[in-house]
Order: sequence, then structure tokens, then C-alpha cells
Amino acid sequence: MEGPLSKWTNVMKGWQYRWFVLDQNSGQLSYYTSKNNMMRGDRRGCVKLKGAVIGIDDEDDSTFTVTSADMKTFHFQARDFDEREKWIDALEEAILRHSQPLKKWEKSLGVSPADFDKKLAETDAYLQLLIDQVKNLEERINQCEDMQAREQYNVIKITAESMIESIKHSIVMIQMAKQNALAAMSSNGPSAEPIVADSTSVQSLDIEEAMLTAESSETSGLAPPSGPNDVPEVSYSSSEDEFFDADDEENSGASPSKQKHKTNKKVVEDSPEEPKTPPVVIASEDDYYDDLYDDMEEDDLGSLSEHGSIISHLLSQVRLGMDLTKIVLPTFILEKRSLLEMFSDFLAHPDLFCNIADAPTPRERMIETVRWYLSAFHAGRRSDIAKKPYNPILGETFRCCFDVPGSPACQEKNEDGPIPWATKENVSFIGEQVSHHPPISAFYAEHYNKKISIDGYIWTKSKFLGLSIAVHMIGQAVISVIDHDEEYIVTFPSGYGRSILTVPWVELGGKVNISCAKTGYSANIEFLCKPFYGGKKARLTGEIFSPTEKKPICQIQGEWNGVMYAKYDTGMSESFVDTKTMPIHKKKVKPIEQQTEFESRRLWQEVTKNLKVKNVEAATDGKRKLEHRQREEAKERKEKDEKWETKHFHERGEHWAYGKPLLKRLAQAKEQTKPNQDTSVTPE
Repeated sequence: MEGPLSKWTNVMKGWQYRWFVLDQNSGQLSYYTSKNNMMRGDRRGCVKLKGAVIGIDDEDDSTFTVTSADMKTFHFQARDFDEREKWIDALEEAILRHSQPLKKWEKSLGVSPADFDKKLAETDAYLQLLIDQVKNLEERINQCEDMQAREQYNVIKITAESMIESIKHSIVMIQMAKQNALAAMSSNGPSAEPIVADSTSVQSLDIEEAMLTAESSETSGLAPPSGPNDVPEVSYSSSEDEFFDADDEENSGASPSKQKHKTNKKVVEDSPEEPKTPPVVIASEDDYYDDLYDDMEEDDLGSLSEHGSIISHLLSQVRLGMDLTKIVLPTFILEKRSLLEMFSDFLAHPDLFCNIADAPTPRERMIETVRWYLSAFHAGRRSDIAKKPYNPILGETFRCCFDVPGSPACQEKNEDGPIPWATKENVSFIGEQVSHHPPISAFYAEHYNKKISIDGYIWTKSKFLGLSIAVHMIGQAVISVIDHDEEYIVTFPSGYGRSILTVPWVELGGKVNISCAKTGYSANIEFLCKPFYGGKKARLTGEIFSPTEKKPICQIQGEWNGVMYAKYDTGMSESFVDTKTMPIHKKKVKPIEQQTEFESRRLWQEVTKNLKVKNVEAATDGKRKLEHRQREEAKERKEKDEKWETKHFHERGEHWAYGKPLLKRLAQAKEQTKPNQDTSVTPE
């Protein structure tokens, strides 16, 4: 079979037209830049089909992937669904023809891999029928005018969607089990870690041959063959040998040394962009620096396939859409700090926070609020690797303060504030875990002399999505600009841990709002999740509106962990926030020996120390002791019929608020300084 398809190339960041030839006899799929080049034998790449895996996307009826046994993945796009099905049928036939089942596995199970795949294909077909029926149901719901009937339809729709996700997850788990069985039953080759493909049609993998082939390719140093009738030892693509994957005459005649140079450049281009490390401002006092915590680097987590048995056990405990609050996560994926401490990093740019109070007009104050808000997320993520902070235990607190660059020297302590040892020119932060079920963290920060504060709470709700984890941050924060009697209410995006079975990474997603009821100014910001094909990570867009204009006064776009740009209605443009050059101001925290029993660093110090030296067993033991202590204390309170009393924050309706905010303290001080009114009666 032969014909045109589009091939996705990371180098060109897009789809490229190619002419494909499928050779059933040799079991290879070759591609060329044109049909004429195919006639000349000028092959651009080749996919070895023995042991290959075909993947399809339920959301797109024209794209598919082929992952070879040597773990190279190729993305293809047909013109439509029918053309894709023709290619997939032909490719599957070639794969089955050249992939020999392992006899020992076949004998032990009483069923051949081919029979297994046939049943799995039937499951796929039923799954697709179910997806189509849910889409039809959605159309019926949209057309239904009876609200009661719509509610009934919605119940069915939600149940069906949950079933679809469960089936998808089950297929992934079955694939893992099958591949583990294939590896375990291979008498000649070593066992292999499970391999997960974004596929709903999997063929048997010849694990031993794939490893031997890859090894011989690495040691031989020979380039893949280019002749149309040669069978390559491994799959290859022109984009691995040249910087441009296109019909470029200049590249085709490049010398070997030049090609090597281009290969190195290509690796840099294709690899995830390493963010430039912004300068870090460290507190000058030695007592406030703790290298155990203030080291900004997180160890590389590596591929979770190294921990296949642990991850498989973890996945066996969960189902699609399940809240992960009660699931004990393995210690090796933990970040070396508490979630309460991570929230303090919202203030890692204290100067931007204080600029809100300094802005002279409502318009400028809203712009500065958005500027600070968009700068607040990157410092909380120390790397692109998805690690999870410690779940704070009930009653845990975290206190710190930040120096504000450019502020005058000040020795006067903010003794009534959240941090008595901080000065009135510091930004002081306090956080408390006010609830365990559900997990709610409350936090408060203020700058006394600028008369600005932020009071917020976040309820983290985690859900399992199959190959990723979603953490919804439910709650809000209120920024009070006291001298102008303004309050800015902000919400938070959701966080996602992607690719949890390979090398997990973090992204933010969702729409958030910032609004000021008094001035009428508002802002809408959307954190954009990375699309499957192309696109960049960490992107966002935003718009700021005045109370009198329908068109935005400012439009923002960029990356929340990179550079964001703004364009104003006046025609002016600027670099709005540049996280790669802005200094991160490290927090001041009292030494552990001076902290109270329930402060984060003191509570988690044993876990953190052992994670630092990679003693996972001891770290797990320390974590288990804290969790056991929390359960025992909850049991004791229940037996005594006692209710947990928070220390610094109190529930007000549906929200949580700090007990002694700056606004309240200033009002009390003002009341106390009023002159006593003389109520005595003066005689005539």
C-alpha cells in the first residue's frame, strides 16, 4: 500500500507532507518527501513494524501513531477517517505477520496474543459506540426544553462518561499487564518494565529483540540504510540526522561533520526548553537561611517506569474521577516542603505586591494587581518536574516574611501582626491547615506601612484522570488596599500532573477572575493546557476591563513561567512580567529550634532530611509517623466529643478569614485614639 500522509515533526513544529510506502513482505513503512523521490529511492525515514504499536485518538478521527519496538513514536495524519482506517488495517496486518507470539505465554494462558488483540479490538469498537451515543445524548440534552428531563438526561450522561473513562483506564491497565506477562514469560531475554502507549490497539512486543537491536545499533555506529529495499535494524527518521526535516537541497549534501553538528542542534531544539534561572535574593541574616529548605533545586524524578510495581499498585487503588485525598502517595514523588510553605511563594515578588498600594488610580491598581498575580505562580514550581508537596496535617502552621527591595531601613517590629519578629517594612505571611477533610489551607499576608493585605483559603481537590492527576484549587483570596478602601477578589487555576507513568510534568489550566466591586474593574485570565500536537507549555491569555468599556483596556499573553506581554488600548505594548529575569526573594524563616511544635519545617524535618540524602525508606517512616499521629489525635477528639479549634483563622459563612487582619487592627487602634467625649452637664 502506498499514498500520501502528513507526518508530524518536532523539528518543524508542524505537519509535513510525505509519500508513504508500506511493504508487507519486509515489514517496514518507508516515507519520502515526494512520489518522485520515492522513485529515485531517496528515503527520508522508515518504521520497522515488527512489534510495533498503533495508537489512535478518540477525539480526532484522522490522526494515529505508530510506536516501534525500539520505542520511537511517529505521528501521522490521514485526510479523513476512512483513509486512516485503511492505513491502520494494512499496518495491523503487517504487524501481526511479523510479530511472532511468545509460545510459552500462549501455552500458559491458553490464548494467543492475536486472539487477545482481536478481543481488545472488539472492546475498542464497543467503546467507540458508547462515545458516539454520549455525543447523541448531549445533542438531545441541548435541544430539550423540559428542565426536569434535562436533569434526568444529565444523570445518564455523567454515568456514561464515568464508564467511558473507566473503560479507557482498564484498557491501559490491561496493556500494562499483557506487556509485563510478555516480558516475564520470555525465557531468553531479560524482563522489561511496563510500556504504556496512548493506544487502544496493541500488538505483542518482542522485548528481547528490541533490546538487542537497540544495543547493536548503539555499538555499531552505522547509519540506517537509505535504499528502498534495505531492511533497517531500527526505525529512523531524517529529523534525527538533520536539523531540517524538509526537502532542503542544502541539507541533502551536508558533510558528515555538518550533519553531526545539526543533530546536536536538533536535540537542543526538541528537548523541553530549560527555563533560565532567575536571580535569587537571599536574606542577609544567617539565622534566616536554612540550606535544607532554601535550596531551590529539586532532584530529577526520572522516569516512573523505574518504580513500575509501586505505580501499578497505586493505580490499582484508584478509579477514574476518584478523589485522591485518601490515597497514600509514594514518598519518592514528594517535594521537600509542605503545601503551606509553597503557598508563601505567592509573595516571592513582594515589591510587585506592594506596587498595588502605590498605584495612583483604580485603573493602574487593577493592572498592578494582575501583574503581581501573574508573577505569583512560577516561584512555587521549582522545576518542570511534577512533585507533590507534603499534605499539611491539621493545625500545622507556616510563618515567614520577605524583605521588600527599595524599602527604607526599619527596625520597628510589627508586634501585633502575624509575624511579631518581622518589621513594618516586611511582607509577613502566615498559613494554617484549618481542615483535614476536606483539606483546606488558609493564608494571610500584609505589609503594614503600605496598608495592604491578602486573606485567602484554598481547598485542594485531587482527581485521578487516567494518565494524569488534576488538582483543583477551590477558594479565593481578597486583596485589601486599605487607604483606598478597595478589595480585589481573585480565584485560582487548577494544576495538572501529566504523564504520570513516564516522566511527570506540571501545568496550570482553567479560567480565573480578578474583580474589584468598588471600582468596577475586572480581569479574566485563562491558563491554557498544552495541546496534544505542537503548542507550548505554560501559556496564558488575559484581558483587563474597565467598568465603562466593553473592549479590554489591556490584553496579555505569554507563559506563566516565562515572559508575558501586554498590549494596551492606548496602543502601547510592554513586557508585562518576565519571570526569567525577575529576582526571587527568599523568605525569612526562624531556625527550626526556635519554631513551635506545629510549624511546618519542624514537623517535617525528619522527612525532609532523609529525602535530601535520598533515604526514601527513612523518609517514608517519618511521614507515616506524622500521619499516624494525626489519626490518633482525631480518634481521641472523637472519643472526647471535642471539636478542633483553629489557631489563627476562623470560618465565616463559606469562607475562611484571618482573625486579626490589618484592617481590623487599624480600625481598633483608631477607635482607641479617639478623644474621650465629655458627657458632663455644664450648669447655666
